Amino acid sequence: MTLKVCTSLLLLFLANSVWTRTVRQVYDDLDPEHWSHYTSECPRECFCPPSFPNALYCDNKGLKEIPAIPARIWYLYLQNNLIETVSEKPFVNATHLRWINLNKNKITNSGIESGVLSKLKKLLYLFLEDNELEEVPAPLPVGLEQLRLARNKISRIPEGVFSNLENLTMLDLHQNSLLDSALQSDTFQGLNNLMQLNIAKNSLKKMPLSIPANTLQLFLDNNSIEVIPENYFSAIPKVTFLRLNYNKLSDDGIPPNGFNVSSILDLQLSHNQLTKIPPINAHLEHLHLDHNKIKSVNGTQMCPVSIALAEDYGLYGNTPRLRYLRLDGNEIQPPIPLDVMICFRLLQAVVI
Repeated sequence: MTLKVCTSLLLLFLANSVWTRTVRQVYDDLDPEHWSHYTSECPRECFCPPSFPNALYCDNKGLKEIPAIPARIWYLYLQNNLIETVSEKPFVNATHLRWINLNKNKITNSGIESGVLSKLKKLLYLFLEDNELEEVPAPLPVGLEQLRLARNKISRIPEGVFSNLENLTMLDLHQNSLLDSALQSDTFQGLNNLMQLNIAKNSLKKMPLSIPANTLQLFLDNNSIEVIPENYFSAIPKVTFLRLNYNKLSDDGIPPNGFNVSSILDLQLSHNQLTKIPPINAHLEHLHLDHNKIKSVNGTQMCPVSIALAEDYGLYGNTPRLRYLRLDGNEIQPPIPLDVMICFRLLQAVVI
């Protein structure tokens, strides 16, 4: 289980660097005599580095529209411009595009020509952060692996927009205008391989419905969530990293074993309204509870196994795995009780 999780996360975290190896392979095979040909194809507004013949850099140029993209381009950088429209014409020859960065422009949904994105059959990464979108653009390329839509004005997710995106591993919707009503029971249907879902900094009051079952990382920071439904995490049995910082969770809003989930290794509940430490699982490794209203720590109650058993476990036995515990910003007075240290033999850091 741990090996599979680590392998999946490694693939996710290194996705942004995979393209450089591919580009360098192309560069190694490129005859320097052909550099002049590639330079002549380059749009005059952009930069085409001879060392990366499949990349086109048009970022920070004050562009108001997308120039014609040469057929050889795989990686297209258009961030930090004034682009308002995405039309089909510039992409007529660009049938091999894998990566498009359109962050920090002025793109609206009405400015995206119908069907233009879905026609980019080989596109894997689409970045549209910091634009003027009010809903998730549709239709999208079916092979997409990462979709980043942070810091827009998105309040609506069209029905079925994700239904064919079976390869998508990352969906970033943080810092938008999503309400609970925008997330229906079938909103994420079809995202069978999703590993990271980021819906932080929206306007949610409830835990979102029907999170894809393979999700490993769920980020819900900076919402207004008050309640964790009973058995909520049984539907996402692989969730490993859970962030619920800056919400409105109280003791009454958490079921008795709401976070006693064996898959969760990193649990972040900072800046909520908890007065006691919720029950945790012995597999948990990192626990963030800073800036709540917790007044005391009772190791006997907090320990996921009995203290007697914890004392009997050797250093390399089945002892609880907690390694990092953050409790600062509460009303707790040091020192940490001895029974906490007896229970959590692997603790490396306690912040109080």
